[in-house]
Amino acid sequence: MSDDLLGRHDALLADLDGTLYRGPVAVPGAADAVRGATDRGVPTVYVTNNASRSPADVAAQLAGLGFPAREQDVRTSAQAGAAMLAELVPAGAAVLVVGTASLVDLVRERGLEPVTSGDDADAVIQGHSPDTGWRLLAEATVAVRGGAVWVATNVDLTLPTERGTMPGNGSMVGVVKVATGAEPRIAGKPAARLLTEAQAAVSSSRPLVVGDRLDTDIEGAVAAGAPSLLVMTGVSTARDLVRAAAVRRPTYVGADTSALTRPVDELTPGEKDGWTVRLDEGALVLTGNGADLDALRTLCPVAWGAAGDGEFDGPVRADGSAAADALARLGLA
Repeated sequence: MSDDLLGRHDALLADLDGTLYRGPVAVPGAADAVRGATDRGVPTVYVTNNASRSPADVAAQLAGLGFPAREQDVRTSAQAGAAMLAELVPAGAAVLVVGTASLVDLVRERGLEPVTSGDDADAVIQGHSPDTGWRLLAEATVAVRGGAVWVATNVDLTLPTERGTMPGNGSMVGVVKVATGAEPRIAGKPAARLLTEAQAAVSSSRPLVVGDRLDTDIEGAVAAGAPSLLVMTGVSTARDLVRAAAVRRPTYVGADTSALTRPVDELTPGEKDGWTVRLDEGALVLTGNGADLDALRTLCPVAWGAAGDGEFDGPVRADGSAAADALARLGLA
């Protein structure tokens, strides 16, 4: 077994937006990292909470960006949601689909009958679509209020786009929650189901979850009992990481997916060369000089230890100019 991170795992369960690509552009080095893993016999399952596109469309985009991706390598929250729904209602049940045509197809493939009226629905499945409007949300409200089974493919409040952060499926789910007082069953991350299905798809016993969001990717990994690598190329920031509650703390922290070929000890949160951290009346105090990411890895366990299972809410301070510069670059000043 190799001493690098990749050598400890037999599959990668990789998030997409913010981890492997940003909008239409691959994150620098990500395609090389995934191809390198494939060359070493470690497959990648592309695991996305985005329920708006079919696995075939996702695979085509990935392949166009240089990733070794086939349709069967993609697992979406829409697939997990349709599978969950089929376990909850009988064959032929009427399902109001709040989502795209690909979600309608997945529901139909599970032997269920898509409908357009909440009055007729035995169940509701809700996934992201940029075309979702008031009328369809109103129909979902009618169905859920009437006792229909309700499944959300995911509850991401926001969605990264080329024009900045936009409302995600969780924001639309929130509309129905407010109107009904009900809570949906959740198929995608941070629930474990999507990741455990991805793991089973490649018969993995030693998976590594790779992602950029603490509230979906990392929390999902914790729920699934899998180790995780947080990459700092997307949504979650250094401040988010230092303050993270126990359910959102990654096993490893890397700048990007090139971390897969770095030594495990380098990536594990803990004291690193050049840095020390002390707790002073509830504040983290960083001292020393070295790599910024090593400063972050050194800060984390001290903050987490002080917070227990909850979120660290104290200030972060510097002792010395080098530490002050590092905190500023990390967004922790």
